[in-house]
Order: sequence, then structure tokens, then C-alpha cells
Amino acid sequence: MPEVATPKKSANWTTVAFGDVVQLSKERSSNPEADGYERYIGLEHIDPGELRVRRWGEIADGVTFTNIFKPGQVLFGKRRAYQRKVAVADFSGVCSGDIYVLEPKGDALLPELLPFICQTDAFFEHAVGTSAGSLSPRTNWKSLARFEFALPPIEEQRRLSLVLTAAQACLNATDDLVNSLDAVHESHLAAVIESLSRRAKEIDLGEVADVRYGLTVNQQRRKASNTAPYLRVANVGRGVLILDEVKDIGKLSGDESHVLRDGDVLIVEGHANPDEIGRAAVWCGEIPGAMHQNHIIRARCGPKLDSRYLLAVINSPHGRRYFRSRAKSSSGLNTINSSVVKGFRIPLPSVEHQRELASRCSQAAAAIPDAVSHRTRYQSIIQSVLAASEVAE
Repeated sequence: MPEVATPKKSANWTTVAFGDVVQLSKERSSNPEADGYERYIGLEHIDPGELRVRRWGEIADGVTFTNIFKPGQVLFGKRRAYQRKVAVADFSGVCSGDIYVLEPKGDALLPELLPFICQTDAFFEHAVGTSAGSLSPRTNWKSLARFEFALPPIEEQRRLSLVLTAAQACLNATDDLVNSLDAVHESHLAAVIESLSRRAKEIDLGEVADVRYGLTVNQQRRKASNTAPYLRVANVGRGVLILDEVKDIGKLSGDESHVLRDGDVLIVEGHANPDEIGRAAVWCGEIPGAMHQNHIIRARCGPKLDSRYLLAVINSPHGRRYFRSRAKSSSGLNTINSSVVKGFRIPLPSVEHQRELASRCSQAAAAIPDAVSHRTRYQSIIQSVLAASEVAE
């Protein structure tokens, strides 16, 4: 990881309440289209952990939102705060009532620092801890305003913001690189699968693979004396496993059938972003004895199906379209189930041909894991800078 010069907390830093230096924007528009606004943002347009706004809706298509936001203001999702939705738009528009529009109050806090404060673990823990409601918990402004954090003097804020903004710019650049590589890879996959579909018979995945859910953490598992590594949705990227942080789960008698095997294909069952539904990676025995959570669906290939080939088909535009079209939206998440996975139609040439195609697809995707790794490093830099400076600690 690159070395970063990190501003350190000193005696002239002061502890402040969030509401002392941040305020809600109360600007409204009863007729956004007539007032010249073209775009709106709902919670579904903000990706967890992603500061940039990449998606939006068109006001001309009809919307009832009235809260105005402007470039540089922070958009914070107050509903289901555990989803960690914070963003800064580079355009003006209106947003959902479930999004707070935040801005500095007075001149004690630099606007550039505010989004990073709102991304800290301490801030989210406070927001989640003060949320009320069972099905759709929301935090409120009075509770958020009581959140306390360490605020450096303006000159130190500028130095801190400079480091964080530079790291964020690198993160954005690697995001763009990953997206470009994904686009090239997708184009290659689309051509391969389209050509194959015209020549090979198609079959339901459930006929050539064992498909099953993972495990749920329950009270019995929390009390278990033995544990095992436990993969979550965050560990399964598209075509790559992210194993920097793997949790443990209590291990019970009979769990042997849930232990992952080399070649198991892991498929994400639910995500706030519909484009991430069904993303998949292959398990290669990286951590002995590992199991997986119930929000990951495992496909274990039979003798007629190669796991690397299945991965290529699932992550192809054909696979993405299929899982997006079958996803159900509920409580802010888009989900599929094991029946949807079993019903996925795949072209089935000979295993030898499958392996040849999988090898070609792997070569086309070879640069993506490195780019994803760089992106993860820059995310870690941002968090380590905030932790080292003790902002929001």
C-alpha cells in the first residue's frame, strides 16, 4: 500500500457535535421541472460505499420529490443507514425525503471534509444505533446532530482534505479503469455466448449442478464453541474473491455438507444495486474449511459442466440480464432465489469446449483483479487516514 503522510490529532483539535458544524439544507421546489431541474436521486441511485453518483432518474418521467440538492452537498440515506449510503453529486436536482441534504454550518468545517466524516464507521454506528422502526428503520436529524467527533483547525482540515481528496481521486480513477475493463470483458463474453447459443443446446443449470443456500447465523451458532471461516456477500466480487476480511461462524454438527469445495461457484443472492444481483466468483480452496452465508447461493458443477465456464456465462451480459429480470425488490434490496438460479438456461457444449472457452475468457479478464485490488487499497487508505487522524473516533 502506498505510504501516506497522515495529519495527527493534536491538542488544538476540539470535540464538536455534528449539529454544531453541519446543517440540513431546507431548500425545496414545489415544481422542480418548471424550476429548471432535470434529474432526481432516490435511495436506489446511491451505491453503498460509493461517494460518486453514477445513476439518477429523469424528472420529466414523473417524480414527487421536492428536496433540492446542489453540487458539493452531501446526500445521506437516513433510511436503513446500515446500507452506508453517502454521496456527493456534481449536478443539481431533487432527492427523496429519505435522503438528508447536508452542508457545513458556518465556516468551522470545510465542505471537502464533510463527506469523509459521514463515511466513517463511527458515524454509521451512531446513525444505525439511533434508528427507529423494525421493517424500515430511520435515523432522525436530532439524533444525528448529537454525534460527536474531533474537529481540527481549518489549516489542518485543509491538509487532511488534501490527502483524502487525492486518495478519493485515485479511487475514482481505479473505479473507471475497472468499469472500462469490465466493458471490454463483457463485450468479449457477449460475442462468445451469442455464438455458442446458436450452436449448442441449452439446459437448466439445476440439471447439471447442485444448487443450494448457505448458512444463517442464529443463536445456536453464536453459542457454539467451534468456529469456521464464513464468506459473506462482501467477499464475492464479479469474477474475483475479496478475502481481506473473512468473518467466522459457529460450527455445528452436520455442517460438513456446507464446507466449500474447489470449483464451487458462489452467486450473490441479494444487493441494493440491481446490477450486482447474480455476480459470481469461483472458490479455489483459498481458506480450508470455509462455509458461506445464506445470501450467497452455491452452484457445485456436475461432470458435464466446467465451473470456470459456468462463471463466464453467469457474469456475461446474458447472465446479468437474466438475473436482473428475475430479481424481486423488497425492503431496499433486490433478490433472487435458488429456483431462479436452477432455472438459468446455459449453452452446454462438450466439457473440452467449455474449458477452451473459459480459458479464453480468463485471458480477457486477467487485468480486472489487479484493478480491483488497487481500488480496495485506496479505500483502505481513506479509512486508515481517518482512523490515524482520529476524526470521528
